[in-house]
This record gives sequence, structure tokens and C-alpha cells, in this order.
Amino acid sequence: MTSSFMRNALIGGTLVPIAAGVIGDFVVVRGTACAAQALGHVGLPGAPGAGLLGLPVTLGLAVFCVGGAIVIGALGRRRAGDREVATGTVLAFAVGLGLYFSSQATRSSSTMTNVLFGNLLAISPQELIVFAAFLVGVVAVVCAVFRPLLFASVDERVARSRRVPVRALSVLFMVLLGLVVTMSVQVVGTLLLFALVVTPAATAIMLTPRPGRAIALALVLNLLSVWAGLVLATMFSLPPSFCIVTIACTIWLVVRLTGRSRQVQL
Repeated sequence: MTSSFMRNALIGGTLVPIAAGVIGDFVVVRGTACAAQALGHVGLPGAPGAGLLGLPVTLGLAVFCVGGAIVIGALGRRRAGDREVATGTVLAFAVGLGLYFSSQATRSSSTMTNVLFGNLLAISPQELIVFAAFLVGVVAVVCAVFRPLLFASVDERVARSRRVPVRALSVLFMVLLGLVVTMSVQVVGTLLLFALVVTPAATAIMLTPRPGRAIALALVLNLLSVWAGLVLATMFSLPPSFCIVTIACTIWLVVRLTGRSRQVQL
């Protein structure tokens, strides 16, 4: 792994799994797994849109992922299906807009393929700088609001009665999720996003009820999946996204079949 693109892939394959591991536990506990998957598709028009304007693809993805996250977080509530309606509405509009942008772009086929399926080997040094900044921001904010965010995630009603700013935390969390999705899309793509952001966290929660330990374990599982997937892809000339997702899903299946679910403890 001495070539520059392999070094970039390895660095990107370290930054992104750490961010996904930090946020994934909250995604599972809050029941926002579908929203996480939807945000990947919400970011779809960002790639061809950025191409039309001559802007970096990462910027386009971030604008749509974070923008969609803010709308979902502000309008969607857990009760009465509000979150599902808000998520579905934002998703439908974004996919339609992505179709329009793609029809206007003349050289969007490779870009759209990378967004749909990811391309870890195509990460640039500039994108690594952006990923590092996103990671620092995500970790810093999660550390700052860890206890109230966990409280609101486990029992929103009680947290609201204790005057925890549930709505503000919801919007803040969705923004963080939007940043993580922006990073993850470029590793595994929108269609395989679930396996990086949600599956390792779900696996970790089945193994330990402690949030701190679950986050640490999810982080380790993410890194293992990405690093091992990158090695296998290099050895056997396979798509990295396929290898990463296969490893993550296999670990989840083994734990699911042999372990038992745990309850989250505050």
C-alpha cells in the first residue's frame, strides 16, 4: 500500500469508520436507521448538482445531506408517524431533483456510480482534510452533549419532562448524522450505507448494554470491516464496497445467531 491512492484509501477508511462508529449507537437507539439510509439518497442530487456548478462533490453531498437532516429533524417527531412522513417527503423531493440534475449533466455517469456504490479508492487528499474536520466536529459535539442526547434517545417523554431540549438535540443529532452520511457515501455509497452506519452499531448493542462500550465496539467493528475489506479488495481485485459490506453483515449475522440482545443502560 505504497501508492498515493491506497494511502488515501487507508486514511479515509480510518476517518469515516470512526465517525460512523461514534454516531451509529445513537442511530439505533433513537430508531432513526431508516432516516440514516434516507439521508444517503437525499444527498444524491448533491453530486451532479456540484458538477454542474463546478464545485467539489463533497460540498454538494454535504449541503443536501445536512439540509435534509435539518428538515427531518425539525419537522419529524417519533409519534404519529411524523418522522416517517417528513423523511419520505424529503427523500422523494431529493431523488426527483437528483434525476433532474443528472439529466442536465453531461459527464455524470461515473460520479453517480461512485455516489450509489461508493469508491474508497477515489478519495482525494482534499476530501481527507474535509473528512478530518467533520470527524473532529462530530466527536467534539457528541462528547459535549453525550448525557442529554442519550437520555433523550432512550426515553424522549421523560427527558422532555425533565426539561431536556429534546427538539434542539434532535436537530443537532440529525446534522451530525448528515455529516457522517456525507462521509460514508463516498466509502460504500448510498445503496450500501446502512451496513456502515447502522449494522456495526446494531452488532455492538447486541454484545453490550453499556452505551460507551457499545460505541467503542462499533468503532472497532467498523474499522475491522473497512480495513479488512480494503485488503481483500486489493488482493482479489474486488469492489471495496462489496467486501466492506459483506464483512460487516457477516459479523452481524454471526452475533445475531449466537448472541442475545441487550437493553441500553443509562
